[in-house]
Amino acid sequence: MNGTRGSILFVVAAGILFGTAGTAQALGPIGAAPVAVGILRIQVGAVVLLAAMPLLGARRRRLFDLWRRPPILVTAVTAALYQPLFFGAVSQVGVAFGTLVAVGSEPVFAGVVGWLALRHRPTAGWLAATAIAVTGLVLRSAGHLDGGNVEGLALALGAGLCSACYTVAAKHQLDREVTAIEVPAASFVLGGLLLLPLLAGQPTGWVTSAGGLALVLYLGVATMAVANVLLTRGIHGLPPGPVATLMLTDPVVATILGVMVLGESLAPVAAVGVVLVLAGLLLQGVVIARAEPGDLEPAPVL
Repeated sequence: MNGTRGSILFVVAAGILFGTAGTAQALGPIGAAPVAVGILRIQVGAVVLLAAMPLLGARRRRLFDLWRRPPILVTAVTAALYQPLFFGAVSQVGVAFGTLVAVGSEPVFAGVVGWLALRHRPTAGWLAATAIAVTGLVLRSAGHLDGGNVEGLALALGAGLCSACYTVAAKHQLDREVTAIEVPAASFVLGGLLLLPLLAGQPTGWVTSAGGLALVLYLGVATMAVANVLLTRGIHGLPPGPVATLMLTDPVVATILGVMVLGESLAPVAAVGVVLVLAGLLLQGVVIARAEPGDLEPAPVL
């Protein structure tokens, strides 16, 4: 397995873990407030990464240097903003539509931001794979969309833009020898601190229950700490646009778990949508794997 294929597997593995978050929350306590869940998720992830840094050869003191770098400030702020934006969107326009807009818009935003910030020209293979996957995501959510709430739509688009900016800024730092654990650790520690005032206004009594504690620990450890280290490893070897497209593994896994664990039904058109998303992911993987070493990073814009 070469480095490129390894990067693909890291990103897909991260997407699989991200895709379990919705099911985990659905199985959690009834009183768990979505915004509080998102904030505690990033804060627990930050604590886990801080504890793991020495075990992975990283120094906590290095974080103070990283926080002086504008790209790390971007990853911290966007990681923090993503939580209330995404969960706020879901509460206003529903899980299906909120997830569709946030996750589906991310590859487009990542391609554009990567082009402007890193001079990565989008490739034809990425455009085709993204178009197929996003079309599939739209079909997957057909019949469950409510886009009448403009504010909710804006929140979901903001979440997608935050995720894309995080990916691009992380890529910038990884290309400058910042490690795969330093990027999320620096981002989540600072981002979690920025969210403390917002957490103060959220109900958190449910965390003291066994189910609430298990939910927060799972989301923080698996879907933030582990998933984001895997994602960062993948970002290091791939351009931002294809990374965001491969991350559409997230809603596919969420769909499968919804059917198998939560007993949700899947209409025929939604099943076709899932197949199209998988086809787009497969195409993106094949395009990346077959790219020549010099073609992996798109040509600079003239």
